Amino acid sequence: MEECAEDNSRAKQRERLRMWALLDEAGVSTPPGPRGIPEFEGTEQAAERLASLPEWKRAGIIKVNPDRAQQPVRARALAEGKLVYMAVPKLAADHPFVLLDPSRLSVPCDVAARKHEALREGEPAHLADMPPIELVVVGSVAVSRSGARLGKGAGYTDIELGLLTDARLVDAETPVATTVHDLQVVEGPVPRRRFDFEVSVIVTPTAVLRVPSPQPSPGIVRGDLDPRAVAEIPVLASRYGVRDADSGAMLL
Repeated sequence: MEECAEDNSRAKQRERLRMWALLDEAGVSTPPGPRGIPEFEGTEQAAERLASLPEWKRAGIIKVNPDRAQQPVRARALAEGKLVYMAVPKLAADHPFVLLDPSRLSVPCDVAARKHEALREGEPAHLADMPPIELVVVGSVAVSRSGARLGKGAGYTDIELGLLTDARLVDAETPVATTVHDLQVVEGPVPRRRFDFEVSVIVTPTAVLRVPSPQPSPGIVRGDLDPRAVAEIPVLASRYGVRDADSGAMLL
């Protein structure tokens, strides 16, 4: 089983490398910089197209990833008066998210939407204090037409959705959208594992693709948690670590 996991990880990394190279060669990824969720040409147009969808219009509370590619999504949501929950990068704080409430911002919405400004402006948000999320927006390196998404490889988005699922803040009916460049939509399959979720809506600068029956997040699959990740992510340690019956110490 471990060999299968290793093969899957290698296949995912090959696809990431292929996609990053493709975007660079086409000149639509800005900047090429450190490899992660690509900031692509047309992010504003993709955000505008997303904002035209009924899923967006119905949602007053959304969760958006902190990557620069989705900064226009965060800015538009705040400008429209939506509550925005953004993950703390690497989930490294005691609170996994921050809440951006447009009625409480001390800076303009487009400024508050920037990752580092959002961390300063946002209010710490613990799972127990959060309302149900009405729309999730994620970044992707690549995504298939069937909804399988490839992230940058750290697994944080899967963990974020897993936490929200286990806390019953999202469910199988919660729309999950990704904004990407048209070149990031692949025709063939994208490697995936059992804890990977699928998106329900793919939005590019020129198109909207809907996935008929996306696989929702299964929640946190405890057997698949890397002990190092549990140790480094406070919310995982507090919720999914195992306490020693005698000492009460957390065993990771």
